[in-house]
Amino acid sequence: MLIPYFKDITYYHYNIIPLKKTNTILKTAKETILTESNAIANLTKLIDDNFEDAIKFIFNSKGRVIVTGIGKSANIATKIVATLNSTGTPAIFMHAADAIHGDLGNVQKNDVVICISKSGNTPEIKVLVPFIRNYGNKIVAITGNIDSYLGKNADFTLNAFVEKEACPNNLAPTTSTTAQLVLGDAIAICLLNLRGFTGQDFAKYHPGGALGKRLYLRVSDLVKNNLVPKVETTDSIAKVIVEISEKRVGVTAVMESDELVGIITDGDIRRMLSKTPEITAIKASDIMGTKPKKIAFDAMAIDALNTMETNNISQILVVNDKKKYVGVIHIHDLIKEGIF
Repeated sequence: MLIPYFKDITYYHYNIIPLKKTNTILKTAKETILTESNAIANLTKLIDDNFEDAIKFIFNSKGRVIVTGIGKSANIATKIVATLNSTGTPAIFMHAADAIHGDLGNVQKNDVVICISKSGNTPEIKVLVPFIRNYGNKIVAITGNIDSYLGKNADFTLNAFVEKEACPNNLAPTTSTTAQLVLGDAIAICLLNLRGFTGQDFAKYHPGGALGKRLYLRVSDLVKNNLVPKVETTDSIAKVIVEISEKRVGVTAVMESDELVGIITDGDIRRMLSKTPEITAIKASDIMGTKPKKIAFDAMAIDALNTMETNNISQILVVNDKKKYVGVIHIHDLIKEGIF
């Protein structure tokens, strides 16, 4: 098997991997996954009342959560901070090395500090912990060694012990960082549940992208951009065709005395034309569907999508709080917004 690597920016060169080694790739991948998954499963045996006490303290604290670490643990800390912030717990990252060179100013009176370290005995941690304690802040340790300096000097110690790293040399942080990350997720989700954090709350912190739009975009946001096709029951089929073509949503509502009584789609037009060569006498009422699917003006856009999928339709009529027809949204509107 030929594997390319760059010697310079101009030419590809190739190493030849012996077939024997290529046969071990999947085996190694599976062993890595199993090693890490077994270590994660074992965490359920390691969390105890100390974990619960830490969660309650963080929940009741009036400050933020400061998450710190060094090396790969610092990388994990940044992800935990992101998860906490997105689920309603204010948090900031503070690198352990930078903390002892000025960044300790980030730590305010009521903040809780989560300190992450596999060994719990790194020099930076040993320097940092006394300063935090002197400030009067509580420390939550996430460490693979509860008997370490960090484990013994923290107010709450969470056991992230792993038997071995996935690295065959038992050196590269792999299983241990995964365990740290999972404990961070457990902290965030426990706090989320205690806060009663809802999908609507989540949307406030995720306004961008498809995820945010699924949580906050409403039918009213979509329908306002579309023309409003409608004909009367007595209108000719020619007028119906013109209305559907001009309004460009593939459908028109059928009205009678300002009330919505039906719907005609472009599919209805095609089926009618295939069956009836003489169309001059046909009225809108002759081919309309009398049970159009409708959705409320203030409904969530995701609900419109679900209704379309359930009923295998591409458009849905929109009505206001007085059940009056106000427009149409098309599946293309949802696709354009990234919801579909």
